Amino acid sequence: MAENRTFTMIKPDAVADNHIGGITKMIEEGGFRIVAMKKTALSEERAGQFYAVHKERPFYNDLVKYMSKGPIVAMILEKDNAVEDFRTLIGATNPEQAAEGTIRKAYAKSIESNAVHGSDSDENAQIEGDFFFAADERF
Repeated sequence: MAENRTFTMIKPDAVADNHIGGITKMIEEGGFRIVAMKKTALSEERAGQFYAVHKERPFYNDLVKYMSKGPIVAMILEKDNAVEDFRTLIGATNPEQAAEGTIRKAYAKSIESNAVHGSDSDENAQIEGDFFFAADERF
């Protein structure tokens, strides 16, 4: 059974380009409720911890550097079937392949600078949300 929470991050380029409001508007208009939200920055060490699952992948070091180059906005979102519905809302990783009306089609610059992260499973949504938010930071 699908859970009702997922995790997302607005990535450094989208934050730097002042897209926080536009992206959160699309999220809310997509039927999601923001349960927790914070603007923060990741050190290279913290970014490495968050993306440790990709440590052996060739893009890992570039990803860590990219995610630690400026502030991000972390969020826990709530909606029935949250993970799957949010993956649909964000669109394909490559914005050229993303469907019209998706966050990445509207705000991503490239496959690397793709505006937002979205959890790929209910289990990872829990792990990722716990990485950024204590229980008393969720409403």
